[in-house]
Amino acid sequence: MKKEVNALKIIKIGGGVIDDEMQLNQFLEDFSKVEGAKILVHGGGRGASEQLKRMGIEPKMIDGRRITDAETLEVVVGFYAGVTNKSIVSSLQKLGVNAMGISGSDGNAISGVKRPVKTVDFGFVGDLHENSVNGKLFQILLKNELIPVVCAITHDGNGQLLNTNADTIASAIAKELAKIKEWNVELYFCFDKNGVMKDVNDESSLISEIDFEFYQELKADGIINEGMIPKLDNAFEVIKSGVKSVYIKHASNVNMEIGTKLI
Repeated sequence: MKKEVNALKIIKIGGGVIDDEMQLNQFLEDFSKVEGAKILVHGGGRGASEQLKRMGIEPKMIDGRRITDAETLEVVVGFYAGVTNKSIVSSLQKLGVNAMGISGSDGNAISGVKRPVKTVDFGFVGDLHENSVNGKLFQILLKNELIPVVCAITHDGNGQLLNTNADTIASAIAKELAKIKEWNVELYFCFDKNGVMKDVNDESSLISEIDFEFYQELKADGIINEGMIPKLDNAFEVIKSGVKSVYIKHASNVNMEIGTKLI
């Protein structure tokens, strides 16, 4: 007997959405209307940096990535896994979504390794590996109609928490659950643009669909460059691993056919 295949949407929202209360509330209302199985992965927003400044500590960033020393980690965990995660979960409960907030250490959901020191010591920043995601745990939650809300904190299995990129977490969860053949996994990256555009300043130049061959052409022509290249490289790696499709879209369009679909 052939096993039934169900749609599973893994939706990642960035810090820009979290920092805008009105936009976040609208997104969560839209998310509550997404039908079927779903997982929400969220970034951190400015809360941790603002708290560090109130403590007299200047946040350290290199190429947009946070240097996470012991003191910074304590604040980051408090905001990402605490204030931000639980605020999102409580808002979803209000909207009738039975959400469960988790960090990587809860149920051994996501383990990682401390990033090795090369030219830069990023401190307690976690990188993921092939077996980082506990697919069985997510399967149990989804089967019991609980909606995981995952923050950007993982652990190393030896008692150490780690600050980990939320895009990487969302991609790793998608790859792992795509191995479970009953799920047709779709990954959504939701941020403050409508998707991939030929002209970043012209919303009407949205590219609605990109396959790998077209992506190579866009790179060669310089239409896709700089920071978008690693994001899209990662997205196509996700597709190669069995994820059905990846969408890049505005947070306000999570339930609409507006955005860029990578196939």
